[in-house]
Amino acid sequence: MVRTYLLLAIAIVAEVIATTALARSDGLTRLWPTLGAIGGYAFAFWFLSFTLKVMPTGVVYALWSGLGIVLITAVAWIWFKQALDLPAVIGLALILAGVMVINLFSRSVTH
Repeated sequence: MVRTYLLLAIAIVAEVIATTALARSDGLTRLWPTLGAIGGYAFAFWFLSFTLKVMPTGVVYALWSGLGIVLITAVAWIWFKQALDLPAVIGLALILAGVMVINLFSRSVTH
């Protein structure tokens, strides 16, 4: 199961990198950020596909999208100085709480 979570973590990081590149691609008009986004998403989906062999699709997607949202928001906040208001912070905390509930209490994590 550790290997599965490692593959999922790699997929999440690749997705965050790809989304960051996509935001910098200026509507897919800048070559290197566009290629980074395309490559990052391909890499992310490739690693994500391995986790789907072991974990249910809904659980994988919940973890991948939830942690991806929180991480890309952190990247945008820290590196690109995008402001977060209190409702955004509360929403992100709720997403993290949902991810924790799935991992700590759900028996659906493995097939």
